[in-house]
Amino acid sequence: MENIVPGEIVRLNGLMRRVTAPNPGVMTGPGTNTYIVGKEELALIDPGPESAPHLSVMLDAVGKRLRWILCTHTHLDHSPGAKALKQATGAELLGYLPKPDDGRQDAHFAPDRVLREGEIVDCGAFRLRAVHTPGHASNHLCYLLEGQKLLFTGDHIMQGSTVVISPPDGDMAVYLKSLERLLSLDLAALAPGHGHLIEKPHDEVRRLIAHRLKREQKVLDAFSKKNPATLDELLPLVYDDVPQGIHAIARRSLHAHLIKLEREGRVMEQNESWRLRI
Repeated sequence: MENIVPGEIVRLNGLMRRVTAPNPGVMTGPGTNTYIVGKEELALIDPGPESAPHLSVMLDAVGKRLRWILCTHTHLDHSPGAKALKQATGAELLGYLPKPDDGRQDAHFAPDRVLREGEIVDCGAFRLRAVHTPGHASNHLCYLLEGQKLLFTGDHIMQGSTVVISPPDGDMAVYLKSLERLLSLDLAALAPGHGHLIEKPHDEVRRLIAHRLKREQKVLDAFSKKNPATLDELLPLVYDDVPQGIHAIARRSLHAHLIKLEREGRVMEQNESWRLRI
C-alpha cells in the first residue's frame, strides 16, 4: 500500500479522486482526505482545514466544474476550508449545522442547504445519500455514493486507527449504535477521512465494535485494582497498550466510556472519582 502524500491527486477509480491536506499528525494520520467525485459536474467531500496550499490543489483539480461541497462534520480539520473554496467556485455548500463551540468546532460553517438523515444530493450522473452517524460528533454525516455502494465516512471510521470520542459532544453509546447501523447498509468499500480506502467494510465495522467493547471491559477490570479511581488513575490501567505520548487524547475516550457505563448503572461518579457499582 503506497504512502499517502499530501497535495498529491490520486485517482481511486473512474469516478473518484483523493487529495490529502497538509495536516498530518497524531489525530489526523497522513492528513485529512478530500474526495472529488464525478466527471463533468463535480462534488467535493471534506475540503479540510484552512490551508492556502490545499485550496490551490483543490482548485486545480476541480477547475470550473465544482457544483457541490459536502462536509461530514464541523471539526476544524474537515470543514473550515469550505469557505474559501465556495468563494472561489460558487459551489453549493451542504452539511449539518455546527454544534455549540467546544473549542473543536468550525463555528463559521454556514451551509446553503442543511442535510438530514436520508436526504439525497442528486448530482445527475451520481447520487449521494446522507447517513446521520453521530457519536464522534453529534452533527456527523457519512455520504453513500449510491450505485458504487461506497461510503464516505469522515471521522466515523478512520483507516489504521480508532477515532477519539470527546465528551460532551462525543458520545460512546451513540457512536456504537451508529457503527451498528452501518451493518444494515449494502456496502462495497469505505472512503475514510484519514487513510486509505477500506475494503470489506462490514468486517471493519465489526472489528471496531469488538475493539470498543474490549476497551470497555478493560475499564471495568481496572476497578479491581483501584476502586474508586480518578480518570487519571484509570488511564494507565485501561490504556497500558497505548504509548504514553497519546494518553492525553485517550483520556477523552476513557471519559466517554465511563459516561456510557454510568448511564447503564454499572459505575458511578462522585467528587471527580469513579466507582464500580457492586
